[in-house]
Amino acid sequence: MTGTRDALNAFLDYPSEIEVPSSDIGPLAGLTLGVKDIFDVRGLPTGGGNPQREKAFPCAEATASPIARLLDAGAQFLGKTQTEELTYSMIGLNAHFPSPVNPEAPERVTGGSSSGSAAAVAGGLCDIAAGSDTNGSIRAPASFCGLLGLRTTHGRIPLDHTMALAPSFDTFGWFARNADIYERVAAVLLGTDTHQEQLLRPMRVAELETLLFGEAERAEYARMLAQVNDSFHKTAGFLALPGEAEELFERFKEMQAYEAWQVHGPFLMAKDRNLGPGVKERFDYASAITQEQDARARQRMAAFRGDFEALMNSDMVVIMPSQPSAAPLKDSTQEELERYRVKALTLTSIAALLGWPQISIPLGQVHGAPFGISLLGPKGSDRQLVSMARDILHGRKVGTWTH
Repeated sequence: MTGTRDALNAFLDYPSEIEVPSSDIGPLAGLTLGVKDIFDVRGLPTGGGNPQREKAFPCAEATASPIARLLDAGAQFLGKTQTEELTYSMIGLNAHFPSPVNPEAPERVTGGSSSGSAAAVAGGLCDIAAGSDTNGSIRAPASFCGLLGLRTTHGRIPLDHTMALAPSFDTFGWFARNADIYERVAAVLLGTDTHQEQLLRPMRVAELETLLFGEAERAEYARMLAQVNDSFHKTAGFLALPGEAEELFERFKEMQAYEAWQVHGPFLMAKDRNLGPGVKERFDYASAITQEQDARARQRMAAFRGDFEALMNSDMVVIMPSQPSAAPLKDSTQEELERYRVKALTLTSIAALLGWPQISIPLGQVHGAPFGISLLGPKGSDRQLVSMARDILHGRKVGTWTH
């Protein structure tokens, strides 16, 4: 079962005779759902982007909690969507599967690891699609494919019956093209925000904006920034990042790698799993990270969190780039993709280190392809961020938050 069954290479060719029931009524009734192939759906395999893993593990006996909640709310399951191999990449190319098509820029990648979910929603194959975000796997594809995509507060949505990558950073997320649909899903999955103060004061972090690739990106980001600023009653101020972004990413990379090896090392050591290029090298790196390196990196993360939280008042929200540019071209060399990854993952690692929510909003285009802008909010402000994104997309002032 390693093929795909649609023109966008988004859905996997898993058994179609397996019935996945959903409610006939509920706030998501009438909406269709794709599910990234790391979330268990009862009766189906969970391959995690590696054909040997699909065969090594039995079909799921239970459905992951967030997927079950979407089904109970009326969403209709259409199938499992492609993911990058063991979710350890963010480009969207899996050596074992045909490449997903980015409907908004077919010559460019979809981004990953939630590649099939992004392609399915962007191409109109389904209304919503579930994905995950460890370090950008929702935010990058959302930016690349012109979608809304929220990395949720770490731990807010349970990840039971889910293939992990790095549990300290793994989060649930989803894609939609429509802001109203996005809010309906948020209401089902998120409950009430724990961060109750309204986010009225926009802030910028100049160090993160320097990661934008070139003049075209800076010009389009400035245009998007002006549009977002217009939705607030205050002009954005500036925060100084407490640390060097590149050094912070290096520490994140060590922690992610250490955990990824704890999760997948036994499977990978049992026999040759024929890992694809890039993924193989990352797991080789992960296998060499020591417990002492991981412990030092976690001390650095704790210090960064404390310093950043001290800078952020409870009414602040950070406006920042979702990605440094449009999606890379599919014919990029492995070296070109790696250069992109480093800048992109440096950007996305800030929210991952903090454990905070970040939403990518599809406001721009660069080089003829989608290009998003993001809002990063305090822990527990997820639904407020979704509401703010809706207001910005509708050209309204950010409204009073009442949830």
